[in-house]
Amino acid sequence: MDPTFRGMTETCFHEMPDGRRIAYRLTLGEGPMMVFLPGYMSDMAGSKAAAVFDWAHRHGRACLLLDYSGCGESPGDFADGTLLRWKDEVVALIEALCPGQVVLIGSSMGGWLMLLVALALPEGRCAGLVGIAAAPDFTEWGTSEANKARLAAGEAVFEDNPYGPEPTPTHPGFWQNGQANLLLGHEIAIDAPVRLLHGQQDADVPWEIALKLAKALRSADVQVQLIKDGDHRLSRENDIALLLRTLDALVSGAA
Repeated sequence: MDPTFRGMTETCFHEMPDGRRIAYRLTLGEGPMMVFLPGYMSDMAGSKAAAVFDWAHRHGRACLLLDYSGCGESPGDFADGTLLRWKDEVVALIEALCPGQVVLIGSSMGGWLMLLVALALPEGRCAGLVGIAAAPDFTEWGTSEANKARLAAGEAVFEDNPYGPEPTPTHPGFWQNGQANLLLGHEIAIDAPVRLLHGQQDADVPWEIALKLAKALRSADVQVQLIKDGDHRLSRENDIALLLRTLDALVSGAA
């Protein structure tokens, strides 16, 4: 079977050394492989991930989607998830499936994760980064002092979820790992081109975070695009079109 078609129709699994099985979808093509990193409690079935994958397949571009352990189709307990655990999973899939350069696409928490992945990859592997409402350091600026105290004491915190019926959990291990991997307070040693898309009506991640991230990145090729009426998801038809135009320019080397 044509491997590109197989990637469109089947979920495959990559086994980590400790037995974790990471679900992924792969479509082969030209240029740097686009790797989509979902947000917190999201997965590769999300609208932006699906739009990028379908666009890549139609245009003969390489693209990798994945579910972190404990998310989507990947087995495991979400409560065990941490940034570094999920970062290791992403790096392992890139090493196994992406022989050349990659363009990392990070949505919300995935935008923090894409920075950690880019820092972990060998020099020259990362051809670019695209952040969609990127949320580096949200365990710091997005957590109240009262909740920080509860998390530091080992208590999970549950908050209202505007995107679903179940409350959003923050587990102590994730929060502590986030606090140990804060990035915005110092230079981020990434030199690849970076594109940051952020809605100014984002109720979850202040758009000013995009400006702080742009300042912290060492790369001289950083562009921030603010969408005045855009919300956190940036999943409207025009938002998706902007994302795809941004990706097209970056993977084509025209950005």
